[in-house]
Amino acid sequence: MVETIQWTADGVVMIDQTVLPRETKFVTCRDYKEVAVAIKDMIIRGAPAIGVAAAMGVAIGLQKCAPASWREELETICETLARTRPTAVNLFWAIGRMKKLALSLEGRPLDEIRARLIEEAQRVYEEDIAINRAIGANGAGLVPDGKHVLTHCNAGALATAGYGTALGVIRAAVEAGKKIAVLADETRPFLQGARLTAWELQQDGIETKIITDNMAGHFLRSGKIGCVVVGADRIARNGDVANKIGTYSVAVLAKENGVPFYVAAPISTLDLTLTGGEQIPIEERPAAEVTHVFGVAVAPEGIGVENPAFDVTPNRYVTGIITEKGVATAPYEESLPRLAAL
Repeated sequence: MVETIQWTADGVVMIDQTVLPRETKFVTCRDYKEVAVAIKDMIIRGAPAIGVAAAMGVAIGLQKCAPASWREELETICETLARTRPTAVNLFWAIGRMKKLALSLEGRPLDEIRARLIEEAQRVYEEDIAINRAIGANGAGLVPDGKHVLTHCNAGALATAGYGTALGVIRAAVEAGKKIAVLADETRPFLQGARLTAWELQQDGIETKIITDNMAGHFLRSGKIGCVVVGADRIARNGDVANKIGTYSVAVLAKENGVPFYVAAPISTLDLTLTGGEQIPIEERPAAEVTHVFGVAVAPEGIGVENPAFDVTPNRYVTGIITEKGVATAPYEESLPRLAAL
């Protein structure tokens, strides 16, 4: 399975997801600013993977700071990483975890603080893989045997430290012996489904076909699809889910056609401070992602563009939220805090 991100002696090494599947290229970030650029430019993407990258970014940032000003530099490092992408709450969760640890060690030798931060970043990485496998185990039983699974965007190993959330559920179902196939929405405009999900599943030998985003309704109506499984970037207390743009449309179509719609995400993706999805900040991406494909213009020059990276699916369309601690169902205001407290 592909290694999305690794801590090495040379720096934070991550696979460049902007050039997959045409090229398998790795980028080495040698300071926190380069990690921030990698997150902002989507060299690494997916909420859990961004969280791991942020943790490693804080750790690498403190390796070179001046002993007399490490607290001030820690603030700068955290603020820089926090400004990269506003929607994925895992980013802020990881930054907060690393910052809290660093400040708890105040008064200890700086070399010790640096070493502890590296250990903590690696722990975040290792925990994420274990969490994804638990999500897969909790969700595998929900996947109907002998049917297709529809997914949107990429919530696989590339979106995490490894194994994946939504694709983790699919992988676990296959490992359990279920005979399933995957329909992967291409996921315009960044094509995470066509470029990343299809590539990942092909590597695993899992039967996969790409469909364009506007084909989802046709296949959901056909009876071929047993369930939809997607990831999430932030989940509000009431179960409203922010995920890649186009997820809301898929959820509405799934409900119209009686197809279960599942969200797979770690507890760290929950934002219990938000009462509803309308409070989730939605990132706006550059216009060129819509007007160009691989650098080639596909729209008139100078045309106006709207490019929100995410949309919010209201909880009434969500059949269940699969986490490492179990599966939450409505009413989510009760089930999600209960799972989070376990």
